Amino acid sequence: MATHTNMDTKEKVPLDDVTYDSNGSHDNREAAFENEVAGNGKLVRNLKGRHMQMIAIGGSIGAGLFVGSGSALNNGGPGSVLIGFIIVGAMLLFTVQALGELAVLFPVNGAFFTYGCRFIDEAWGFAMGWDYAIGWLTVLPFEITAAGITIQFWRDDINIGVWIAVFLTLLIIVQIFGVRGYGEVEFVLGLIKVTAVIGFIIFGVIVDVGGVHTKVNRGYLGAHYWHDPGAFKNGFKGFCSVFVTAAFAFGGTELVGLAAAEAADPRKSLPTATKQVFWRITGFYVISLFIVGLILPSDDPRLLGSSGANTKASPFVLAIQKAGVSGLPSVFNAVITISVLSVANSCTYGSTRTMQALAARGMGPKFLTYIDSKGRPIWCVVLQIVFGLLAFVNEATKGSVFFTWLLSLSGLSYFFVWGSICLSHIRFRQGWKAQGHTLDELPFQAQFGVTGSYIGLFLNVIALIATFYTALFPPGGSPDAQAFFETYLAAPIVIALFIFWKIFSRNKGGFFVKKSQMDLLTGMRTFDLDALENAALPRKQNMVMRLVHNVV
Repeated sequence: MATHTNMDTKEKVPLDDVTYDSNGSHDNREAAFENEVAGNGKLVRNLKGRHMQMIAIGGSIGAGLFVGSGSALNNGGPGSVLIGFIIVGAMLLFTVQALGELAVLFPVNGAFFTYGCRFIDEAWGFAMGWDYAIGWLTVLPFEITAAGITIQFWRDDINIGVWIAVFLTLLIIVQIFGVRGYGEVEFVLGLIKVTAVIGFIIFGVIVDVGGVHTKVNRGYLGAHYWHDPGAFKNGFKGFCSVFVTAAFAFGGTELVGLAAAEAADPRKSLPTATKQVFWRITGFYVISLFIVGLILPSDDPRLLGSSGANTKASPFVLAIQKAGVSGLPSVFNAVITISVLSVANSCTYGSTRTMQALAARGMGPKFLTYIDSKGRPIWCVVLQIVFGLLAFVNEATKGSVFFTWLLSLSGLSYFFVWGSICLSHIRFRQGWKAQGHTLDELPFQAQFGVTGSYIGLFLNVIALIATFYTALFPPGGSPDAQAFFETYLAAPIVIALFIFWKIFSRNKGGFFVKKSQMDLLTGMRTFDLDALENAALPRKQNMVMRLVHNVV
């Protein structure tokens, strides 16, 4: 059993009375480690391993990859896109590994927001929590609108408001089934997205080697477009501009940690999901975008409209159209529609669980703490749906301006959240050691240890600096105050939230929670580590099989 040291007697004593067998199952004494929730009910652990894996893999594949990557290709060129996405992919590897270690040991509601409060600073946790919740709240109406725009690929004679109403209704229906509904929808939609990306990669390879014979057959392309118009555009500015797009495209990967509180067996599902995130997502993103850069020139004028869910300017759709294959653009547009709806589903889950956790900690309105008998944070769901109604603002003549500023509220959220996860892991390890614990007591350790978290934190800071640079000096343009705040508005909001809670809570201490005062017990799940290790022995595999297992 995992233990801690009594600092007075220096004796090893159990963390609590809850033990786990070799399967990660626990006894009935759940009160000792219940999630930090308040209300008439409690969150239900209904997410299976397959749900967790698809949330980590497919949940982040959406309009950011299929459409937004077009603007990155146009601004930075295929070389910048490839390098930028590799850097952000590596950043996510370290971040998700750190998150996995924390979430297996502390599968609490609110996840990284809660870790920020415990291991960094309560005010910083407050700022991160509300910044993350606001990000998902504001993205939902955009995603619903985006789904309506994708339909105009086929039918531009139907008012977009009709489709907004339809998709919002579908989203409400999913909420009726609680976390299990979210998990099943993400599993099915994620499977479709993953299959589509693999199909595109195969198609792209065939096009690049000249295997598609149509009226516009271009023959063997190879790396032609990397030479003409070139691999890099707009110099260093063009390269830096890729980071924001990459962050938006990868955004949502961290949801696997947020879902830990509702996972049936986090000891098994979380390590598996976190190990496979890098290989699968980086493989899909990096390889698919590398293929796009090979078969679509970065100076294609249609890429200028690559934003939101303008599927007509999607680099994936444009690449298919340029190959002259009829029918396939419609198929991929349908995939983009499904992807946008998947992100909308994730919006609801991410915001509601974060808001409920904030309220349960006294950092939000008390009515948001309520959870019904089915494990649904009802009032949080209602609030998210109300924000979804903002999608109808698109009917106004100035709707696009409204959405631009709405999305600017969450523009940098991911960098702040990911950086905070890495810093929380660094601080946790320091507190864990200071309070007399050893690494052997951890049921799951990040593969790159605390060093990986330092690297992840460094990369997040670099990305924030690069984004600040391009916001101040945009590629192909001159400094503009409006353009700057449209990109960097989230930063002053985070600072304002931090200062507000410092003043409101009258917390006059330093920035960091003292190592000796860190809460390492609340919400902890303890394990019989000897039993777990013995159960794993028959499953020992050679290096090749372990690699196959991690990738597949």
